[in-house]
Amino acid sequence: MSAATILEEEQKHALHSREFGFWIYLMTDAVIFALLFASYAVLAKNSAAGPTSKELFDLGRTSVETGLLLVSSLTFGMASIALMHDQKGRVVRWLIVTLLLGLAFLGMELSEFSGMIDKGAGPEVSGFLSAFFTLVGTHGLHVALGSLGIVVMIAQVLTKGLTAPVRSRLTRLGLFWHFLDIVWIGIFSVVYLPGVL
Repeated sequence: MSAATILEEEQKHALHSREFGFWIYLMTDAVIFALLFASYAVLAKNSAAGPTSKELFDLGRTSVETGLLLVSSLTFGMASIALMHDQKGRVVRWLIVTLLLGLAFLGMELSEFSGMIDKGAGPEVSGFLSAFFTLVGTHGLHVALGSLGIVVMIAQVLTKGLTAPVRSRLTRLGLFWHFLDIVWIGIFSVVYLPGVL
């Protein structure tokens, strides 16, 4: 075996190890969200005579947030398709669109939190609000970290090109982003819809 072949095999092994480690991370993150969902389910009716979900939640706003995240999942998918076809420029453009959608989602979520706190419905008011802010805030933190990851990947694609390590990182980031969309669908279905209906 030549030195180049050995180096290539070592790189493939390292990338596979990272991918396996990332799946382990996603599973632990899924457990964390499962625990947060369980906590919310237990505390959802404990409003301590404070504001309830029917008074606070705006299903129209939450539907727009959901639309933003679902479309961002589609645009990340388009970036992944462009990656498969070695279209560096299209990868970057789709990542930028995904980033803008993610930032719009975060802006709406922060606006919602701010509005709730202004109405005296902060996380310290009741068990329901503590569980709500923890679950939805943890998801928002993940979206913020994913957005930062997109910025880093845009920079790496522009400076390093579509090398094997960059492709691997971008694929893992895509898995993370799609995972966040799945979690949000859970939040929409478990928190917002029952809270309003």
